[in-house]
Parts: sequence; C-alpha cells; structure tokens
Amino acid sequence: MRTTFKSRSTPSVAKEKREVDFLVVRDKNPWLTIEAKLSDSSQPAHLEYFQRQTGAPHAISVVRNLEYVQADALSSSRPIVVPGRTFLSQLP
Repeated sequence: MRTTFKSRSTPSVAKEKREVDFLVVRDKNPWLTIEAKLSDSSQPAHLEYFQRQTGAPHAISVVRNLEYVQADALSSSRPIVVPGRTFLSQLP
C-alpha cells in the first residue's frame, strides 16, 4: 500500500484570529498541523485548537532559531515545540 502525503496551507479563521501555517494530509486524512516561527518558542494555543478540529494526530511548532536537539519530533500526540533543524533532519 502506498502512502501519499500532501501539504496544504490553512486559511486564517478571521473571526477568531487563529491559523496554522500548514496541514499535512496523509492518505487523505489530516496527519500533522505545523506552525512555523522564527524565534518565538512559546507554545501557540491555536495549534492545539486546530489539532482538535482536524483530528490530526500530531501538531508541531517548528522554530528556526532554536538549537538542534536529539528528539523524535513525531513522538508526541500533544502539540510540541521543535527546533527547525531537528524537524528537518527527520524528513524522509
């Protein structure tokens, strides 16, 4: 069985001022919500909101200016903050 991944930008929810930068779809199902940040390492509350709304098993805030850490970016089912280098090192 072949797994298909697609990335889609998610539009802002204007009324509530909530958005995520990407929704990764795997086999036509939401799989990962991604919020990309330059240096803000705080956990955005709207990331958990979109994870619940979409049913995606993973939600990650990817922060470019954090140092690499040895960690599995997809090991948690709860929203987490991950350094950009860590996240990119784990892409297939």
